[in-house]
Amino acid sequence: QVQLVESGGGLAQPGGSLRLSCAASGFTFSSYIMNWYRQAPGKERDLVAVINSAGGTTSVVNSVKGRFTISRDNAKNTVYLQMNSLKPEDTAVYYCNVQIGYTHYWGQGTQVTVSS
Repeated sequence: QVQLVESGGGLAQPGGSLRLSCAASGFTFSSYIMNWYRQAPGKERDLVAVINSAGGTTSVVNSVKGRFTISRDNAKNTVYLQMNSLKPEDTAVYYCNVQIGYTHYWGQGTQVTVSS
């Protein structure tokens, strides 16, 4: 079965960095677009970053442009989110996502808290 396991979250100071990882299994990882979403308290879950199957095309939302980078290692079945220059408004639970057919699969999420 499809499994997505996020790691790397934690507490960071404003201006700091964190690197999230998402280990995938149960599907042909190298064939699928992968996404990172985040959900802040009391808000909807929003798309943050997308990477195509080969890793050559990426996109991030405007609010994180120039600060966050998505990448993947198809040999390790892992997708990453490098987060630099963190701001308090980046505080959220971050989720890894893949859509296979009509079904969205999600990891359990990893908490990122940005605070001094």
